[in-house]
Amino acid sequence: MPASTPRRTGPSWREFLTHQTEGIVAADFFQLDTALGHRLYAPAFLEHGTRRLHITGVTTHPGREWVVQQARNVATDLAVRIQSLRFLLRNRDGKYGPAFDAVHAEDMDVLLSAPRAPRMNAHCERVIGTIRREDRP
Repeated sequence: MPASTPRRTGPSWREFLTHQTEGIVAADFFQLDTALGHRLYAPAFLEHGTRRLHITGVTTHPGREWVVQQARNVATDLAVRIQSLRFLLRNRDGKYGPAFDAVHAEDMDVLLSAPRAPRMNAHCERVIGTIRREDRP
């Protein structure tokens, strides 16, 4: 008789996102191609509860130090609202690093999405997809 798969306790990912929506900010990168063929990268931070999008800068080479500065910029933009946010959802991209997490560590728990699982950060992915479609001529 085959062994049954263990049952996970607690809410599903979808239930978690639904119940914690007011306390989640998601981070992701998107790329833009210019008319001259240059590729630009922009970090996007999406507040789940309000659907407010923060794009803090654009660069051709997003290094870790630059990304940390963008995290500081969005923390400043969030001002008082940052106190109501409990979770920072991001992928495992090497551009983030420990210094990025440390910017929000006092205020939020950092949730890492599973590798190759864009649906875990579906809200942010959807907004980025909309921006890409609107950017096309």
